Amino acid sequence: MTREETAEICKALSDSNRLRIVQMLTGGELCACELNEDLNITQPTLSHHMKVLGDCGLVTSRKEGKWMHYELNCAKFRQFKEFIGTLECSCSTERESGKEAVKESSRFCCTQKAGDES
Repeated sequence: MTREETAEICKALSDSNRLRIVQMLTGGELCACELNEDLNITQPTLSHHMKVLGDCGLVTSRKEGKWMHYELNCAKFRQFKEFIGTLECSCSTERESGKEAVKESSRFCCTQKAGDES
């Protein structure tokens, strides 16, 4: 998965309703009527959210009668999870035996004032 694809998914998930929709879809396919009922949003609003989730490839849809049914694109979802799982945090403080030690490399980060060339 490219950084661009990951960024598009992150943008899609930055909305709390879309994040909730993805959480709901982890349990399997759902009808638009079920999503609308649980989210308490209008059908046009749901359609907008589903378009965003579909455009980034995270959700797929199929029409059955007059209703749309949605499910996670498991391959894309797994790729996203795998990418996120590769990210590590290199904190400026480390815990060692209950004590905090500040790393020397970051101790003076951002201490220079703007325009200070020294």
